[in-house]
Amino acid sequence: MAVSPQVFPPRKRRPSAGSFISPKLTDLNLVQSLLSLSQEISSLKPLQCLLKRNTLSTINKSKLLAILFDEMLRNPVCHFFSPSTLLCFEEMYIVLQRIKTLIEDCSNGSKMWLLMQIQPLAYSFHELTLELSTLLDIFPVKEVDLSQDVEELIVLVRKQCIQSKPFVDPRDNFLGQEVLAMLDRIKKEIVPDHLKLKQIVETLGLHDNSSCREEVESLQEEIENQMDEKSKSDIVSLIGLVRYAKCVLFGSSTTQKSDHRRRKSISDVTIPADFRCPISLELMRDPVVVTSGQTYDRESINQWIDSGHNSCPKTGQTLAHTNLIPNRSLGNLIAMWCREQRIPFETAESNEKLNSVKATKVAFEATKMTVSFLVNKLSVSQSKETANGVIYELRALAKTDSDSRVCIGEAGAIPILVRYLGSDVGSEHPNLQVNAVTTILNLSILEANKTRIMETDGALNGVIEVLRSGATWEAKGNAAATIFSLSGVQAYRKWLGRETRVIKGLMDLAKDGPTNSKRDALVAIFNLTGDRETVGRLVEGGVIEMVSGVINELPEEAVTIIELVVKRGGLVAIAAAYNAIKRLGVVLREGSDNARESAAATLVTICRKGGSEVVAIWRRFQGSKGLYGK
Repeated sequence: MAVSPQVFPPRKRRPSAGSFISPKLTDLNLVQSLLSLSQEISSLKPLQCLLKRNTLSTINKSKLLAILFDEMLRNPVCHFFSPSTLLCFEEMYIVLQRIKTLIEDCSNGSKMWLLMQIQPLAYSFHELTLELSTLLDIFPVKEVDLSQDVEELIVLVRKQCIQSKPFVDPRDNFLGQEVLAMLDRIKKEIVPDHLKLKQIVETLGLHDNSSCREEVESLQEEIENQMDEKSKSDIVSLIGLVRYAKCVLFGSSTTQKSDHRRRKSISDVTIPADFRCPISLELMRDPVVVTSGQTYDRESINQWIDSGHNSCPKTGQTLAHTNLIPNRSLGNLIAMWCREQRIPFETAESNEKLNSVKATKVAFEATKMTVSFLVNKLSVSQSKETANGVIYELRALAKTDSDSRVCIGEAGAIPILVRYLGSDVGSEHPNLQVNAVTTILNLSILEANKTRIMETDGALNGVIEVLRSGATWEAKGNAAATIFSLSGVQAYRKWLGRETRVIKGLMDLAKDGPTNSKRDALVAIFNLTGDRETVGRLVEGGVIEMVSGVINELPEEAVTIIELVVKRGGLVAIAAAYNAIKRLGVVLREGSDNARESAAATLVTICRKGGSEVVAIWRRFQGSKGLYGK
């Protein structure tokens, strides 16, 4: 008598395999396992706002069963059982394991989604209670020789199970209907009643900004657990509602509290060299192979090809065709590494699915309402502290998805954000400047917003000002990342490459900033090298000397830039690279595989274009011995 998996809502995150299998234990160990499991269930706390009666009743039954198993362990007669008794105990272990899993699942998941699933979950508790009742009916009371008190206890538990009926608290039902009605009004572009919205979220235990943020994270995790598209769409709609409630009911937050469940940011870990795209130097999300055999992130290599190049960025080899072959083996390795590091990772396939899920009317209208509220609040704000909180919310929202970036851009947020990029703001409110420039960075991911940023009066100048004289390294680094994002458009790349302030700001940041900020600057410089005219300006500005200075700290990034500058910069670049040859030799000896490959390709290019004089210089360096022969 096994419990059907249909007792649980269809989820990807199933209970562990062991919870579905009868434990093959000796008689005494099996009873000990039943006691431990019933005690674990007894120690669980019943849910407070939803399914309270269901969970409390189940936990109380487990407490009574724990008394039964405890007496059996104390009774020396109960150490050997018949096969039918053992089978009964094994099946009881399965049911108890299912009960424990169901309670934990309800306790640890999203409250909003729990509310939407209230009826099927109530039936799940009832079905498990009936399973337990059946097992108690065939429980061999006489064989285990129990005391009269414990026998009466079994009769009591059996009676409770038999009399059990599916129960849904009418208040829970009403609350669920209220949420559905509110989602329907949002779909019709009707702004929710704030008082009613507050009553709903507070009933669910969402009392502040932080608890709403955790609820959004739980809902986002729930999307991955669901198998059918309708459930995913329903959850995305709930996310939109909770985000709206968080902003309009509980104000803005300028910080994110640490939480043991929170996923890591990609900036918190060191990315293995083989997992980085040679173009963007960022973690590859969709690795693909070109005809030269090199692997790149699909988005980066597509930008490279779309900008008019027909060669491999690393080797310079002319591409026979521009078809891209997915590198599934590497993609799987990257996904495994991300899971181990608790870093969010979505393949191109999962991205397409999620994007299709996110395109719901309710979710989009809720996002529009949230953005409209925030932008209106920001436009009339006289307080820097209030502005900082609102911009932080916009920053977080702009990071979530393209719909949010569309809504923020169309709501006219960029001209307002420009006010908070100046040095006067940075000197007095450095966090405000960081949040403003980072919001612009997140918005720039969307192509339409790139145009808005470039065309909004003062926006680009504000970003450049932050790059050159931002109050913090974080602000400068995110300004550099914005330059990188904007330079993904070929026309903007040319314009940015002609701007002396951009080149000098990036060079200074790469020289003097901390490692993360240096990397942001180098990645932006790398993108600018896609334009030959800009390469000349970079060489005149001392880019070779600069990257030679950071080559020990960031060898892969530095060597890649030298390689591209040498390929596109002509004889002037070759001459400038003379002093870098020794450092490239060190990379050849001690660098990572990717860095050594780029260093070797760079040296070959220098020697080919520079002639015998350069070859002679190279041979004189001690570092070349053993690498290129006599």
